Amino acid sequence: MPLPPNNIRQLAERDFDVLVVGGGINGASAAAALSGKGASVALIDRGDFASSTSMHSSNLVWGGIKYMESHDFALVRKLCRSRNHLIKSYPSTVQEIRFLTTITQGFRYHPRYLWLGTWLYWLIGNAFTRIPHYLTAKEISRRESIIDTSRAVGGFEYSDAYLHDNDARFVFNFVRSALDFGAVSANYVESLGAEHNAEGWVTRVRDRIGGDTFDIHSRVVINATGPWVDRLNRLSAQPTEYQHVFSKGIHLIVPRLTDSQRVLAFFADDGRLFFVIPMGPRTCIGTTDTRVDDPDVGVTREDIQFVLDNINKRLCLDTPLCESDIIATRCGVRPLAVKASSTDDRDFLQLSRKHVIDVDRQRRHLSIFGGKLTDCLNVGEEVVDEVQRLGIEIPYAGYCWYGEPPTSVKETFMHQARLMGLDERADDHATEPLSLRLWRRYGAAAMEMLEDIRQDPRQGDVLIAGTEYLRCELRQAQRREMVTRLEDFLRRRSKISLVVPEETIRDSPGLREACDILFGDEAEVRLREYLDSGEVG
Repeated sequence: MPLPPNNIRQLAERDFDVLVVGGGINGASAAAALSGKGASVALIDRGDFASSTSMHSSNLVWGGIKYMESHDFALVRKLCRSRNHLIKSYPSTVQEIRFLTTITQGFRYHPRYLWLGTWLYWLIGNAFTRIPHYLTAKEISRRESIIDTSRAVGGFEYSDAYLHDNDARFVFNFVRSALDFGAVSANYVESLGAEHNAEGWVTRVRDRIGGDTFDIHSRVVINATGPWVDRLNRLSAQPTEYQHVFSKGIHLIVPRLTDSQRVLAFFADDGRLFFVIPMGPRTCIGTTDTRVDDPDVGVTREDIQFVLDNINKRLCLDTPLCESDIIATRCGVRPLAVKASSTDDRDFLQLSRKHVIDVDRQRRHLSIFGGKLTDCLNVGEEVVDEVQRLGIEIPYAGYCWYGEPPTSVKETFMHQARLMGLDERADDHATEPLSLRLWRRYGAAAMEMLEDIRQDPRQGDVLIAGTEYLRCELRQAQRREMVTRLEDFLRRRSKISLVVPEETIRDSPGLREACDILFGDEAEVRLREYLDSGEVG
């Protein structure tokens, strides 16, 4: 079968400076940085972009306060600066949020000691956020009556940041930026391994949708496959100094537990931080931390019970949460970088999420180990530096490849939205003005959506009942967002399947229309594929 005339064909026909394998946060930021600075870049992922670890985060953008306990102050400093930079670069998306932490009787530290730690954390972070406060049990109860303070000995409130919308959406926007800068990208294209020769790398890949296999030629290969870095390196016989160990974490999405826009933090029964995180009309609770040997993981009954037990012990709920309250789950592994020769048997709970870029200069190969969303801009810049050291020309090394469009563009969009009366549209499920929501998700591309609504007011209507998503957002996804399967939109370009019950999605009259918009003649096939897969939620 001939290759289709799209990005797949370009991947096969062109030679690239760099091939990035893996479209999670590390690969997406690396591709955006390299292409934004003028390198020719190809980006592939064996699934959809951000379809693994990068879509299972807590949506927190934090400076790593837990690493204070292990005295890893250099890492905390770096992560705090990265957090601050993200807040400044993406003010509509990455926003400061207060964390209210409750300490109970018998905990290993007194709350005043931990409170002093938050002041050091604040200073390490350049005093960028609001100051910490010490809280008595009564003050905690006044601020959050839902917290069970019967065993509390005090607590504190401090600031970090979080993603206002969706982690996978944030990752895809880097992929979209790379495309806008001229990168060639394709999801559902799997690397079968690569060979190095005198001219560079030849990577054999398979189109998992069309079935074709072909080669991609590049001077440099970057393995950014997250938990699968080691597995892919073995396919290419690529030795590295580092390797991964894995920690599985899950979150449960439940109906909104409190109207306050703050994160409630506790120490779970296993001693690690445990969060209650606002997610629009829902609440996200977790997480677990279970060492596993394989990155392919799933949620178990034990995982669910652990989260439910911990939340029910710490909140005063009219009715304890149970499995029937769960709307959706998030389950992924944290890839933790360790030396391949390491015999360090310390508690893996103390291992950090710091990233390591392992470079083979002779073969021009990079492997990105570890990492987290907070550090994504550093990953992009460091990858550019390493690629440049390998002899690849970077024509626009000083170009800033990230950040929201200029304030003047936002003001123009907001003014046009006001003139159209966009925010006056009734939307019972909205948690913020429609104009702000569209700007945050799509930036300058949201201008196109205003034009869609001008030409056809129905484009401003919610398509799938119980969600915030409009017809014009489906059209935008079809035009610009490389949606290959229905799950790509419902779970990653949007967060519909995280916040809407499965039966609501399945029974929505708008689901078929969504498929028609996204897939045209293939609508029925894609709808049936999705419903038969059991991937809802």
